Amino acid sequence: MRDFTLFIPEYIAIAGAIAILATELIWPKIRKDYLAYATAAGALGWLVAAIPYIGDTAGDFEGVLLADDFTTYFRILAAGIVMAIALISAHYMRDRTSTAGEYYGLLLVAGTGMVLMAASRELLTAYISLELLSFSLYILVGYFKRDRLSNEASLKYILLGAFSSAMLLYGISLIYGVTGTTSYEGIAEALAAREGGTDAATVVGIMLIVAGVGFKVSAAPFHMWAPDAYQGAPLPITAFLSTASKAAGFALILRLFTGALVVDAVEWRAVIAALAAITMTAGNLLAIQQSNLKRLVAYSSIGQVGYMLVAIAAIGYGDAATAESASSALLLHIVGYTVSTLALFTALTAHYNRTGDDTIAGLRGLAETQPFLALVITASLFSFAGLPFFAGFATKLLLFQASTTDGLLWLVGLAAANSFVSLYYYLMVMRQMYLFDPPEGQTRFRPAPLLGALAGLLLLGVLFIGVYPQPAFEATDRAASALFEVSASGLLRLP
Repeated sequence: MRDFTLFIPEYIAIAGAIAILATELIWPKIRKDYLAYATAAGALGWLVAAIPYIGDTAGDFEGVLLADDFTTYFRILAAGIVMAIALISAHYMRDRTSTAGEYYGLLLVAGTGMVLMAASRELLTAYISLELLSFSLYILVGYFKRDRLSNEASLKYILLGAFSSAMLLYGISLIYGVTGTTSYEGIAEALAAREGGTDAATVVGIMLIVAGVGFKVSAAPFHMWAPDAYQGAPLPITAFLSTASKAAGFALILRLFTGALVVDAVEWRAVIAALAAITMTAGNLLAIQQSNLKRLVAYSSIGQVGYMLVAIAAIGYGDAATAESASSALLLHIVGYTVSTLALFTALTAHYNRTGDDTIAGLRGLAETQPFLALVITASLFSFAGLPFFAGFATKLLLFQASTTDGLLWLVGLAAANSFVSLYYYLMVMRQMYLFDPPEGQTRFRPAPLLGALAGLLLLGVLFIGVYPQPAFEATDRAASALFEVSASGLLRLP
């Protein structure tokens, strides 16, 4: 069925991107922060347009895209991320570039790619959506053309991204060769109907797909691009990489592993569990050695990806109820992680706009020069570590609880241990803010009112999810349920 009304919110996002590009083309001297506000307004319109789709009957677009509660969940998340990044960028980009229309337009395009990844029902559509997001990010990471670090980061990201895309496409071709289809439902049917067990081509195809998608979410050992890309990118784009790319990657993974590949879970679940263990351990241990804040956040986000992969492994090891519970817990953790990351980068951007310093030592004495920003950074880091009363505590607790199943107790225990390790390097950041005097000449300052208000709002979000996660949990539970309602014929059966 070809129902074009299913994706009205995405039409608004793309129309907003075109309007912003046209506006700067017609009025090249327009203030860059006005473009930021226009982008935020477009993202708000996108979000509002998505609300009527909540609880609506799933709409299938030609068998390649699905508009259900899972898609709607990522619509709202993508619109919220784009809106926050646009507002964070308003002051940051104003004096750093002469053209910002492409920057803000690409934010909306990248967000649309994120939604289409969540909506995809077949591999090639998912791949095209993934590349829509990836190519937008390649440009955004290297947006400062005269900055050596930005150019280097973008080049590394593009080269490694092309390699990972090749692996992903090769894996898709092998799966197509075995099953004769790229549809998730068709692949599940073909794999379920086989006789004689799994063949080598299927196993290699699955592993190549895991490697290709693992690169996109920066899972170890496919994480090499992340520290350089995070460090070289404009500060708001580092926040965008940390949130949108991770959320989009796991939207694709959830659709794929609860749909097409769930009947072959025995072939991939141990690999995902090992990948989760390596990712969380490598991310947290390497973060300890960092002196640059962006690189520390990069390795911290790699550790967070490891925790998220625990839920994917639980889908393969558990029964249908466990798989749905783990999926819901993963979606909840993505929300908590996203809000905490945006709060952190709002505060860091306000500090960077004042000092131009993105090192950990550059935060010395921040509790004295700007105690509110120090408080926001502290709350965000405590949330990452999973301490009580912050979003990360509630979301990690539910994530680990939902993933506790036979065969995965060791992995949940390792994840808990890694959370304690992460607390060490988060405390090192707080130590600079609270136990040292500010550098000579630095006095108390006020952040830009917009950034201060946004930081306060996101801080309330971190605390609200930590203290009362029920509303967010109900939304993620509804989105996860939609994953398991795609096939009424019982194709989504687990070993």
